[in-house]
Formats: sequence, C-alpha cells, structure tokens
Amino acid sequence: MALLTILEYPDPRLKKVAAPVTSFTPEVVKLVRDMAETMYTAPGVGLAATQVDVHKRIIVIDISEAKDDLLVLVNPEIVAAEGEAECEEGCLSVPGYYDKVTRAARITVRARNERGEPIERTAEGLLAVCIQHEMDHLIGKMFVDYLSPLKRARLKARQRKKQRLAG
Repeated sequence: MALLTILEYPDPRLKKVAAPVTSFTPEVVKLVRDMAETMYTAPGVGLAATQVDVHKRIIVIDISEAKDDLLVLVNPEIVAAEGEAECEEGCLSVPGYYDKVTRAARITVRARNERGEPIERTAEGLLAVCIQHEMDHLIGKMFVDYLSPLKRARLKARQRKKQRLAG
C-alpha cells in the first residue's frame, strides 16, 4: 500500500470529470487500498479518486469511530434523494476550512465495489452527506462551489498565499 498525494484547492485537476471504471482489475483493488490508507492517514472520512489525481469514478468512505467500516463505491449513482439537510462540511483538498452546505437528507446510491459486485445502499445523516460530497468530486465539483462568490474568492486567495509560503 502507498500513501497518495491529495490535491489541494484551487488545483485545476480537481475540476476534471472522472471516467467510469470499465474493468475491475487488480489495479482498481490496489487504488482502493491506497486511497483508503491515504484517507485514514490524512485523517478524513471520505476520498474521491479525483482528489489523488486519478480520474476514475471511485470513492472510499468510512464514518465509523473505529475506522473499520470502509465503504467503496465504484461508478456510483444516486437513484433516489429526498428532503434537505444543512451540514458543516470540510474537505481533505481544502484543509482547515469548513462551511455549511445544503444537500439531500436521505439518498439511495447504486454502485459496484472494487471487485465489481453490485451495491445499493440507502443513507442519511453524515453518510448521505459524505456520499454526495465525494460524488461531487467525480464531476469536478467541490463543496466550496456551493459557497458565495465572495467566500470562494477569499478562500482561493488564502490557499494561494499558503501555497506561495510553502513553496
């Protein structure tokens, strides 16, 4: 297993749209393992392949306290959504920044696991938020895209300054 580099906002590669996974190879299984290790080390509760500069429709999520309940969703699609919930979100690609986003309160997602086996899961609360957040990454969208233009501009300036100071 290997730790992967997480891209940080406003890196333009975070805007790329991920391609569907068409074959479930050992490389997909390895990528999922590496993504999970990266997410746990970060530490985070979700990670999309886009965030590690792999533009395939793969996400990993684990909201458990013990970090022992990994959910792998390959080619996920939301087949039902209901209600509305506002939740404070953060993102491994925007370290240290949190803001409120409104999303569906309850969703049903259909996907495959890393071996290609079908999965269908209904989720609410934090899991529903995480699934929607990570799925947004697969279409090049980030939670900061839901914020006002002023908040986004301030965040972008802060991130660029941080990158200048680091580099």
